[in-house]
This record gives sequence, C-alpha cells and structure tokens, in this order.
Amino acid sequence: MAKKTGAVVSSVWGVLRGSLSGRFSLAVLAVWVLLALVSLIWTPYPLLDQEKGSILAAPSWRHPLGTDAAGADVASWLLKGSSVELAVAALVVFITFLIGSAGIALTVSSHRIVSRLSTVAIDTLIAVPTIVIAMVIAVPFGASIAVVVIACSCAYSFTLMRIVRPQALLAVSSDYVEAARWAGAGDWTVFRRHVLPSVAPMMIIELSHCAGTAVLAEVGLTYLGVGMPSDIPSWGHTLATSSQLISVYPLTVVWSGLCVAAGVSALNIMGDSIREAADPVTNPYLRSAVGGYGPVLQGKKGWHGPGYRDDKGRGGQA
Repeated sequence: MAKKTGAVVSSVWGVLRGSLSGRFSLAVLAVWVLLALVSLIWTPYPLLDQEKGSILAAPSWRHPLGTDAAGADVASWLLKGSSVELAVAALVVFITFLIGSAGIALTVSSHRIVSRLSTVAIDTLIAVPTIVIAMVIAVPFGASIAVVVIACSCAYSFTLMRIVRPQALLAVSSDYVEAARWAGAGDWTVFRRHVLPSVAPMMIIELSHCAGTAVLAEVGLTYLGVGMPSDIPSWGHTLATSSQLISVYPLTVVWSGLCVAAGVSALNIMGDSIREAADPVTNPYLRSAVGGYGPVLQGKKGWHGPGYRDDKGRGGQA
C-alpha cells in the first residue's frame, strides 16, 4: 500500500510538472497558499477602513485594485478572503471524508438491516440540493461559515458514499476480508484495515474535486444570502456586493471573478491529475508498483521509473 501511494504521489507530481495546465495549477495553488498566510498577519488596509472620498475609485498606486462602493480597498478584502476560501475548502474536504467514511462503513456492514437502511437513506438524501440544506440550517442559526461548511459537507458526503460504495462492496466480498471475519475481526476492524485502504484512491479523487466545488458553493450560497455574513471577508461576499453595481463599475466584479475562476480551475486540474495518476489504465507504473517496472510518465523525453530497460538494454531516464 505504501509503495502504491508513493507511486501515485510521484506520478501526480510528474503529471502536474509535465504539462502547461499542471504548472498553472501548481503556481496558482502556491500563490494562493502564500497570500492566505500573508493575510493572517498583514493586509494593505484595515478591512473596516473606508475612504468616503474614494468610492468606486479606479486602480491606482494607492489602491492597486481600486475600491468598492463603501470606499474599502478591494485588494485587502480579496487578500483576506483567500484565507477564508482556503479554510472553507479544507474544512469541507475533511468533514466530507469523516461523514463519507462513516456512511460507507454502514453500507457495507455485515448487518443486512443496517446496510439496506443506510443505502436507502443515501439514495434519498443525495437528491437534496446543497442550497436546500443550507437554507434549512441558515433559517434557525443565521448565515455563517458553519452553514456553508455543513451544507457542502453533507451534500458532498452523500455523493461520495454513492460513488465509493460499489468499490467498497467488492472489497468486502474479497477472500481476505472473509478470512479476517473468520479470524474474529469485527465490522470496524474490517473497514479500517481492508476496506478503507482499497477505496482510498477513489475517495482521494472525489475529495480533490470537492475542494473546488466547495469554493463555487460558497460563492453561490453567499450570493443568495445564506452563506457568509457581511462581516466575514470572502470572495463570494466581494462578488455578491460588487455584482449589484456591475452596470456602474464592472471592474470590481472582474477581480473577484478572476480569483474564483483561477482558484477553482487550479483545484480541478489538481483533481484531474490525481485521477490520472491513480488510474492503472492511464498510469502503467502504478500497475507495476507492487512488482515489476514500468514508465512513470511519458513526457517530451520519456523519463521512466527505476529498473526500466529499453529494447537496447539501456536504463534510467531516456
């Protein structure tokens, strides 16, 4: 398992580094993380600093991205919002993994009643849109970052359970799981030691796409008024407030829109790279990670994995 994981990690890095879109993804994610860390200790202007004489000001040396309708610096709000968006994406992925793992464990339980009821519940709840879950939570508790995280995590976890469940059922019906049950292993031990490692690549792929979808969901929910409150800086809040003045001053919409588009594109490209690297059909080296050798990545010069030999007996990188 460790060798397979190492093959996937090295292949993901090779896929990202070997393509223009992959390098774009790495660059955007690196800048995003760096800006999020910087925003924790510094922003060009305080978020509550409003210059009444500079409302909807054009970009200048003093305000590189201009100001909004309240006279606040747009760059400061977007910079601070980068850390909020990163936190939302990370929390959604983590909670989706926890809820999804628990649901998958229930659907593959040895108790038939628990398994069937769990499957029926997942098939029913997967049809509930994210916006409905957010509105149900926001009505009694109000708009907050918790509403966005819980709504997205619940919606995505149901999808994760539905997609991963067939692979988990194959793992449960395998001979080594039957042997473990005969040896006295319970449902939790079987799931933790045998089922979860088998479905881990598929879960990683789905969770990587959840990150980008979570950013889009935050923007959409905040725009509808059931997401982030007005006192929390986020890209969705900036986009929602600036869209009201798009006919008067469309430039503020452009900046927040570019941030959302770049961040979501980078996360989706990362997810596609993980899917390509974790698929044995497209990654021959993954097929030979347990035994034998094969190419890791076929780039311009066709570099290969350890132990590779061509038809002339030459090894190493071609």
